Amino acid sequence: MKKVGIIGCGAIGTLIAEAVGNGIVKCDGLILYDYNNEKADQLARSLTIPVKVVRSLDEMIKLKPSVIVEAASQQAAKEYIRRILKGDIELIVMSVGALLDLDVRSSKIHIPSGAIGGLDAIASAALAGISEVVLTTRKNPKVLDMNNREEKLVYEGTAREAVKLFPREINVAAALALAASPEKVKVRIVSDPKVTRNVHEVKVKWKHGEMLLRFENEPHPENPRTSALAAWSAMRLLREILQRNP
Repeated sequence: MKKVGIIGCGAIGTLIAEAVGNGIVKCDGLILYDYNNEKADQLARSLTIPVKVVRSLDEMIKLKPSVIVEAASQQAAKEYIRRILKGDIELIVMSVGALLDLDVRSSKIHIPSGAIGGLDAIASAALAGISEVVLTTRKNPKVLDMNNREEKLVYEGTAREAVKLFPREINVAAALALAASPEKVKVRIVSDPKVTRNVHEVKVKWKHGEMLLRFENEPHPENPRTSALAAWSAMRLLREILQRNP
């Protein structure tokens, strides 16, 4: 029996649960947990597949899911990761920024590519030597709770600090930091009223060349702070893990 647990029943958790319901991700059952019980209950009622709603992480672990997807928050990830790994369960971490503060290494921790791609190439370049990674993220002011009418630089600094100041908006920076190294990644966040999509531009300088990657993603309609692509990258990773583990 292959069961999938989802922690966090917000925009991303809902998309993943619906992917299971629609057969995009195939498993034998779904386990839902959210600190807001009503959100988990509401999502369960909307699905037509076997669903178990639990009221604690310990209850979820006792049901022995094959994979758990953390789609809640950095704080939840920090609190739950070690307990999930102790249960010998595969874990997909959406709140990637949490991993920059945790000294945790395990083959059971999986990080989706999120709102960008090219992380495999960047990680490969890091083996040879990366001198600099610069991430410039542009978002509409409304997404950043701002109302500026002209382009405005909101943040410029390290990836480690960026994920603390913008925990829901900039998981891309954490993914880049883990692929290269936190010290090599510089982040610029721009509030730009001219953009309607979340735009990420990544410039990499490494020993044998340079890379320029650009991504323009539609915000998730229910949570504009994140890109829909982030959820789809988690679905692809979830499918791979379930297919790999009989």
